[in-house]
Amino acid sequence: MRRVPVLVLCGSLFLGAGCGQDMTEGRRPPSAPAGVTAEAGSSGSVHVMWNHVFGEPEIAAYEVYRGRTKIKDVPGSARMTDVAGLEPATTYVFTVRARSTGGDLGPPSRQVRATTPAASAADNRAPSRPARPSGKAVGSRAVQLSWGRSTDDRGVVSYDILQGDSRIHSVGGGQTATVVTGLRPGTRYTFSVRARDAADNASPASDAVRITTAPGSDDGRGTAPTRFRATTHREDGAYHIDLSWVPPRTDGVITEYEIHLDGRLATSLVWGGTAPRDTAEHSFYVGRESGATHRVRIRAKLPDGTWGGFSAERTVTTGR
Repeated sequence: MRRVPVLVLCGSLFLGAGCGQDMTEGRRPPSAPAGVTAEAGSSGSVHVMWNHVFGEPEIAAYEVYRGRTKIKDVPGSARMTDVAGLEPATTYVFTVRARSTGGDLGPPSRQVRATTPAASAADNRAPSRPARPSGKAVGSRAVQLSWGRSTDDRGVVSYDILQGDSRIHSVGGGQTATVVTGLRPGTRYTFSVRARDAADNASPASDAVRITTAPGSDDGRGTAPTRFRATTHREDGAYHIDLSWVPPRTDGVITEYEIHLDGRLATSLVWGGTAPRDTAEHSFYVGRESGATHRVRIRAKLPDGTWGGFSAERTVTTGR
């Protein structure tokens, strides 16, 4: 089944969220954070992540809610936090709201749910140390990390990603790779990984992986959508371009894309609901002329608010 995103065509007859708002009516509150996820880190904690809200107004902080109760304030530079003190084997609902430097509070994000695993009685044994960590720079602002799976007598619930001595991210226990974005160009970083079980026992950190990001700006090809395909079809006397691609693997959820047609921005896509993590699809109108040739490519907005690299460019001709 094709998943249908919310289509945003700024500057056209079609207006989506953030387009066409009357800025003369006073201050505008921040937008709702997109890409919110929640995943259990142990039987008593959940790791909550979201994408940065960029543009105007400037964001001073994010408020994290459990149900209707605000439980955390985090700085506007952050996009993840750990919620501790939870009950084992319990499902929790989280939302995130952005607060501007002027004190205006934006609407809540979509709700996300996470269920903590059952507590293990008298579990004092930590998981084994993650083995064979490796990594590489994927341009000037991102790195790709991978590691060997840890073992535990009760099961690994999550992996912590450490930058130096600081935990910067967590992923589920079934995951052994991630992409960290939001880094600085031409900078040397040190990463390691540790495993965590349901009782919150943490393994020793893995060996360190030292990676230097590429200097200056680049095309970001390591953060580009892959397996990009383009075809055309005719419907009601008009032609449409049909696209499919695999979203870039990042330390968050991709919710927004730009489609460029013949070297210019054609449409912006903002996914409503749950954004696809595997294959994404979209179709858009290009006119009624048969035999018209077009070049098309796509790029994603990364969770840190920067644009990733462009996909490969495809050429299609209507009526063929």
